[in-house]
Amino acid sequence: MIAGISIYEILTLTSILFFIGIYGFITRKNLISMLISIELILNASVVNFVVINKYLYPDMLQGVFFSIFIIAVAAAETALAISIIINLYRQISSVEVKDTEIMKY
Repeated sequence: MIAGISIYEILTLTSILFFIGIYGFITRKNLISMLISIELILNASVVNFVVINKYLYPDMLQGVFFSIFIIAVAAAETALAISIIINLYRQISSVEVKDTEIMKY
């Protein structure tokens, strides 16, 4: 694999990152913090794609291509989410989740 680092250590790290993202998404009350947690989850999955591809098929690049696709989708998702959050902030002057529940349409 990588010199001095086993696949178990990398998968442990990405699992920790994934669950930190899940915990952050569940416990945060701010929309921006929730978006950052979602990005952390997606980045952990990207690293998993690359590592598992490198471990199983070292000569092929499918995991890298899937990772680039996930990064592109994450960038589009972030741009869309930020525009929605900015629009919400303009309407209710807050980015807290509890304040979006009382928004009038």
